[in-house]
Amino acid sequence: MSNSAASPMTANSSSSRSGKATSFIPELQSMMFALGDSRRPLHETAALVEDIVHTQLINLLHQAAEVALLRGARVISPEEIIFLMRKDKKKIRRLFKYMQFRDYKSKVLKTIDDEDLLDSDKYSSSSSNANKRQRLAQDFLSSIDQTGEYLTLMEDDELDEVKQERLERIEKMTRNMDSSQYSEFCESRQLSFSKKASKFREWLDCSSLDVKPNAMSMEILSYLAYETVAQVVDLALLVKQDMTPKTGDPFQHAISATYIQYCSSSAEASSSKKDLDSPDNTPPSTPSGAGHQGKMHSLAQGNGGPNQDASSKAKQRKRKKSAAACVSETQSSAIQPAHIREAIRRYSHRIGPLSPFSSVYRRNGMTFLAC
Repeated sequence: MSNSAASPMTANSSSSRSGKATSFIPELQSMMFALGDSRRPLHETAALVEDIVHTQLINLLHQAAEVALLRGARVISPEEIIFLMRKDKKKIRRLFKYMQFRDYKSKVLKTIDDEDLLDSDKYSSSSSNANKRQRLAQDFLSSIDQTGEYLTLMEDDELDEVKQERLERIEKMTRNMDSSQYSEFCESRQLSFSKKASKFREWLDCSSLDVKPNAMSMEILSYLAYETVAQVVDLALLVKQDMTPKTGDPFQHAISATYIQYCSSSAEASSSKKDLDSPDNTPPSTPSGAGHQGKMHSLAQGNGGPNQDASSKAKQRKRKKSAAACVSETQSSAIQPAHIREAIRRYSHRIGPLSPFSSVYRRNGMTFLAC
């Protein structure tokens, strides 16, 4: 599989996609919250993540279609996707664990209404049909396994450090949540691309492909889409941690130029907005007769009208300041688009004296995150 894909930060990456009307931005915001982002992820950040995931999956589909045509197949089967992932052993093992889980879930759903669940003969006869995903992956990996490394990989029960780190991050997030916040978090954790299969197929524009993926391939693609979102969030959180100013840090001046440029452009935009809203650029309001009479009537009441008016205005200013502080705090804790761009830049960059001559080095591309 080629190690680079079209970058979503370029002009022609996602603007030409035909499935533009279908969007997963609301779902992606919930997924990003469940993966470690703030409670209200930014819309522009979710849109950028959507472009990245969409670009990666489209390139993966096209390469899987090429492999299927070389094999003489009429559909894209899981074998093509596993073949493209064969060089990354950790992700192959993670995918195999997912296929095991899907088989176990299918087995439970088939036997949940069975009255004679403890009948060993029925259970053994149904288990052979229920493990079709696991058996398919085992048969294909054994057919391309020349050294036996894939078979040992499937039998390995080593702890997945990436999954463990995500679980630890989630545990820290949920420590101070109340019942309503935790309920919202649990709903976000249950979201996935596989639960909206028809929308996911339309989003990938599978109808325009000459060789279309089958149902099991769509399961794997939905899993890889979620894993891509999770990996982007993981990398962005690391970038965000690096870019957070620390007291006494001698390397604080070495912040990425991409983030500095983004912050300067945002500051210029906010300053221009403030200039437009300044009193010099705002025409004076013309008092109406009814408003003027109402103001004179309040002053004629004699119950401390001016003091009461001043106190109410002070309370309104405090409310506005607190609301603005809450919004700014939420936006500052959320993952910014600059964090995503910097994470992709770091992930795609190859460090070393021979990196410009390596086959995985692409100046205008992006390394695949899913496989």
